Amino acid sequence: MKCFIIGGMLIGSYAGSFLPMLWGESAFSIASLFFGAVGGILGIWVSYAIAVKYL
Repeated sequence: MKCFIIGGMLIGSYAGSFLPMLWGESAFSIASLFFGAVGGILGIWVSYAIAVKYL
């Protein structure tokens, strides 16, 4: 279960950090850092909910 949650965090933060590139920001900008953190938190939350329900 712990590995599943860590995987969700990694996927969420990876996707969130590349989200600002859709509107032309750099991958190394403040917006990328912010959305990476938000994506990581959402990834933890979603993977925890899935893990509790199915694992």
